[in-house]
Amino acid sequence: MAEFFGVAESELGGPEEKSYNPSRPLPLQSDWVDVPRLPLSASAGPGRAAGAEIPFDNFRFSRKWLREQGLDGSYLSAIAVEGDSMEPLLRAGDEVLVDRSPKPFRDGIHVVRLDDSLLVKRVASQGGGRLSLLSQNLSYPPIEVRADDVEIIGRVVWKSGRL
Repeated sequence: MAEFFGVAESELGGPEEKSYNPSRPLPLQSDWVDVPRLPLSASAGPGRAAGAEIPFDNFRFSRKWLREQGLDGSYLSAIAVEGDSMEPLLRAGDEVLVDRSPKPFRDGIHVVRLDDSLLVKRVASQGGGRLSLLSQNLSYPPIEVRADDVEIIGRVVWKSGRL
C-alpha cells in the first residue's frame, strides 16, 4: 500500500527499517508482475485471526496473462489456505490469489473478514441484504450473515497447491 500511495510504510503503521522509500524510482515496466505473498492465511474452517500484511515473498505472473484474465497486478495478493472446509476445491496449504479490485459483488469464492477472522468461502447473495458463506465440504453448515456484518476482502481468482 505504501508503494501504491507513495508514502513510507511507517506512515501506515509499518516498521521503519522495512519502509518503502518513495524517493527511490519505481522499476521500469516489464513483462512480469510481482504479486506479494502475505504471511496471512484465510481459514477454510471455523476462522483465523488476521495477522500482519507485510509481504515475505512474491509470485511472478506474466503481465499479458494477467491482462487476459482481466486482472490488475496492483490489486492482487497471495495468501495461504488453512483448514478443510473448502475441500476438495481448496486444501490446507494451497495459496490463493486474491483480487481486491473495486468491482461489483458477484457470487463466487471470496476471502472475507467476519468479526476478527479471515475466511475463504463461497459467498452467495440471498437477497434482502443477506449473504450465505458456504463451504465445499458438506460437513460444515452454511453461515448466514447480514451483508453489513461481513467485509469482502477480495475474490479468489487463482490457486496453487501440491498434488
